Amino acid sequence: MPDLIKVAKFGGTSMANAQAMQRCANIIADDPDKKVIVVSATSGTTNLLTQICESPIDSERLEHIQEIRDKHSVICAELKNSDSLTRQISEIIDTLEEMVIGAGIMNMQMRDEVLAFGERLSSLLFTEFLKEQSPEAQWVDAREVMKTDTLHGNAEPNIDAIAENAASKWLPLIKNHRLVTQGFIGSSDNGVTTTLGRGGSDYSAALFAEGLDADVLEIWTDVTAIYTTDPRIVDDAKPITEISFDEAAELSVFGAKVLHPATLKPAIRKQVRVYVGSSIRPDQPGTWIVKETKSNPVIRAISLRRNQTLLNVHSLDMLHRFGFLARLFETLAKYKISVDLVTTSEVSVSLTLDTDIQSDGKHRLTDKVLDELREFCDVKIEKGLSLIAVVGNNLHATAGLSGPVFGALENINVRLICHGASSHNLCFLVKEEQAEDVVKILHSKFITQKNS
Repeated sequence: MPDLIKVAKFGGTSMANAQAMQRCANIIADDPDKKVIVVSATSGTTNLLTQICESPIDSERLEHIQEIRDKHSVICAELKNSDSLTRQISEIIDTLEEMVIGAGIMNMQMRDEVLAFGERLSSLLFTEFLKEQSPEAQWVDAREVMKTDTLHGNAEPNIDAIAENAASKWLPLIKNHRLVTQGFIGSSDNGVTTTLGRGGSDYSAALFAEGLDADVLEIWTDVTAIYTTDPRIVDDAKPITEISFDEAAELSVFGAKVLHPATLKPAIRKQVRVYVGSSIRPDQPGTWIVKETKSNPVIRAISLRRNQTLLNVHSLDMLHRFGFLARLFETLAKYKISVDLVTTSEVSVSLTLDTDIQSDGKHRLTDKVLDELREFCDVKIEKGLSLIAVVGNNLHATAGLSGPVFGALENINVRLICHGASSHNLCFLVKEEQAEDVVKILHSKFITQKNS
C-alpha cells in the first residue's frame, strides 16, 4: 500500500471543458499519493439532465440531449487518441436517448438513472485526460462501492457496506493504479442506480475517504479557500488557512457553499484531514480543516443562508402541559420535514425548516401538513427571510458577545435568535432584503477591525 492515501474530488467547474480537465490532471500527476479521484458531471450537464427529466416533450428532450452530445464531443476532440472514446461516449448518450424518448413523466427511480449519466460521461473523459500523464489511471464504477437505501433522489448511504466494498474492491487496486470514479451516484442492494441528492459529490468523496481509511480528503473547486464570509458580498473577506471540523461543519450547514453540509461527517468519524483548494489556481493556499487549530478566535466567520421559511405554531395546550412538542415533531417527521432551528415560549414554538423544497422541486409544507398541524395548534408561516450565522469558538461562554452583536444591528429587526445550544454558532433571522447589509456590518466590526 502507498505511504499516504489521498482522495481528491473535483467539481463541475473543474470538469467544465478540456482545459479545466487538463489542469486537474496536472494537479493529480504532480502528487503520487492522490489515489482515488472523484468527479462531478461537467458544468451544466446535471441541469440539462434535470430538464430532460422535467419535460415530458420528446422534442425538448432531444434538444437537451444534443447539447450534452455537443459538449462532450468538443472535450473528447482535445484528446490525443479520441476515436475509441468518441464512439464510447456516443453509445452512452444513445442509450440515454433510447431511455427517455417516449418515456413520458418519469418517476424518481428513472430520474436517478438519467441524472447518473452526467458523472458517467465526465469520469470516462477525465480518465483519458489523466492517462495521458498517468498511464496507471483506471476508471471504476462508484456504484459497485457506494451502496445506499432505495430513497431515490436523496439516498442514505450504507456506511458499513461502503467500507467493506472499498476495502475489498478498491484498496488492492490503489497500490498500482489511480482510480477515477463518480461522485453523487450509488446503487441499492439490488443494483438499481440511486443518487445522494444535489451536491452529493463532496459527500461521496468523504464516504470513500472514510471507507479507505484515507489520510487526506481534498476538495478542489472554483474558489481558493473557505473565506471569512462570501467575498461576493464583502470585498475584504479573507481566506481562512486553517479551521476546525466543528467550525467548518457550522459554516457548511449555515450557508457556506464551498462544502456540501454532509461532507464533514465521514471525515470527522475517521479524523481524515480535509483540504479545500482551487483547481483554477492551485498555486494559491487553500484551507485545511482539522480537529484542532493553532488559533481559536471567538468569531471566525459570518455566513448567510437565504430563502428561509419560519413556521410559527401557537397553542394554549402548551401551557403547563406535556406532550405538545412531541406531537408537533412527530407530525413533521411523518412528512419527512427536517427542522433546523427552534425557539419556544410558554405557548408558542418558532422553527425554521432545513429546506422547504424537496428534491423533486415540491414544497414540503403542503396543505396536508398544515391541515394536520391546525388540528392542534394555530399556524403562521413567514417567508422572505435569511439566516445569519456567526461562527467561531466558545460563543456560548463568551461574556459580552450578544450585546455588541445585536447592538451593531440596532436598525435591523431580528427574528428567532438561537444562542447557547452550540459553542460554535450564534444564529438569527432577518428580512431577505437586509441580509447582505447585516453580513457587511458584522464582518466589518468583528473580523475586519479585529484583524486590522
